[in-house]
Amino acid sequence: MKKTTKIFLGAAVIFGLASCGGNTENTSENSGEQKILTGNIKIDGSSTVYPITEAIAEEFRAIAPEVKVTVGVSGTGGGFKKFARNETAISDASRPIKDKEKVACEENGIGYVQLEVAYDGLAVLVNPANDWVDHLTVEELKMIWEPAAQGVVMKWSQIRDGFPDEEIHLFGPGVASGTYDYFTKAICGEEGASRGDYTASEDDNVLVQGISTDKYGLGFFGLAYFEENKDKLKLVGVDGGEGVVIPTQATVADGTYQPLSRPIFIYVNDKAAEREEVIEFVNFYLELVPEIAQEVGYIALPATEYAKQVEKFQTFISKK
Repeated sequence: MKKTTKIFLGAAVIFGLASCGGNTENTSENSGEQKILTGNIKIDGSSTVYPITEAIAEEFRAIAPEVKVTVGVSGTGGGFKKFARNETAISDASRPIKDKEKVACEENGIGYVQLEVAYDGLAVLVNPANDWVDHLTVEELKMIWEPAAQGVVMKWSQIRDGFPDEEIHLFGPGVASGTYDYFTKAICGEEGASRGDYTASEDDNVLVQGISTDKYGLGFFGLAYFEENKDKLKLVGVDGGEGVVIPTQATVADGTYQPLSRPIFIYVNDKAAEREEVIEFVNFYLELVPEIAQEVGYIALPATEYAKQVEKFQTFISKK
C-alpha cells in the first residue's frame, strides 16, 4: 500500500534503521551507532477499535521489530480499568471516558490525551433467513431493548403486526462495552439502561456466530464487523425519524445514519508518552489510520481533523 511504504521510509530514519546521507561506513566512530527502537507497548480496550489498532500494530511491528506491541480486547470499560491502574500505555475506546473513569485515573496519578481516530456506525443485524424485517424504527428498537421489555416483549409479533409469532432471541455487547453504552443511550435514552435477558459478549465474533445460526436472532455491534461477515448476516435499516437509512461508510460519514453513528478514540497515558517507542507508535498510528480505518470497514475523519489530532498529540508530549 502506498501510504505504508511512505511511512516505512520515514520511520526507517526515525527509528535509526537507516542512515541519512554522507559516508555510512564506521557509523559508530563518526556519529555513534544508530539506535534501534525497543520497548513494550501494551494496549487494551474496545473490541470496536481493536481491528484498527491491531492492523496498525502489525504494520509497526514490521518496521520496529524490537518493540513488542500487544493489543487486548476487554471492552472499553475493561480497558479503562487497566488504563487507570497504569497497566496499559494506550486504551482503545468506542466512547469518551466517563467521569468515574477520570476519577480513577486522577487517583492513580494517570494523565492522558484523547485522540479521535475514526467514525463508526452501529449495525442492527438479523439472520439471513429472516424475511420479515428490512428495517426497524428507533421506537421499535427501544421497545425491544429497554429495561421494561425484559420478560415482557418476548416475541417478534409484539414488535409489529405481520411479524411471526416466534420468540425473539437477542445478542449484544456486554455492559463493559462502549458500544453497549452508546446504543443504550441512543436508543433507550439512558446509558446502560437495557433489558438483561440477552446473550452478551465482549467478543463481537461470538455475536456474529449467535445471530448467523439463529433464524429468530437480532443483535447489534459495530458496522465493521458486519462488513467482515456480510455473507453470514442481514443488515437492518434504521428509521430515526427522517426515513429508513442503511448504515454504510457514506451514510455514517455524512451523518444521515442517525442516531447510531459515533466517533471512536485512543487514549494515551502521559507517563507512557515519555517513552520513545510510544511516541513513535502514536505518530505512526495517526499517519496510517486514515487508510487503515477504511480498509477494515470504518470511516476516516476529514484530513483537517487528523491534522488537529496530530497537533493535539504534539502539544501533549511537548509538555513532558
